[in-house]
Amino acid sequence: MELIIDLPDTMFQQLRAIADLTKQPLNELILQSIAGNLPPSINNVPAEVQTELLQMQTFSIEALREVAQAQVSSEQQEEHFALLDKNKSESLPESERSRLQELRTSADRLMLKKAYACSVLRWRGRPIRSLEQLSPA
Repeated sequence: MELIIDLPDTMFQQLRAIADLTKQPLNELILQSIAGNLPPSINNVPAEVQTELLQMQTFSIEALREVAQAQVSSEQQEEHFALLDKNKSESLPESERSRLQELRTSADRLMLKKAYACSVLRWRGRPIRSLEQLSPA
């Protein structure tokens, strides 16, 4: 497929200079630049989370920062660590194994949402630049 784009002269000159410097064809450099700046893909995430992540594309910067700063509650952390410790020393009953898996899945999903929020922020030109920006207010 072909697409014609009018670039400002300064941008074109910058791309041309980078292409010359790196000895890459200009069209490959432009494709690489576009691919590197697309919104994050959700193709490799579990289907049950895809809709939620796609909705994050519509979030405000403040809402995305809130997601990026979200933390697992201290109660859930304590329960998770207690079950992990118990699991090391003895066999867990089915109900506790299920709860451990539930807590692990919940923490994994939160980390996925946080990473996606950070990716969307970067895509919008508002990247997280320091750990302090990830600390809850």
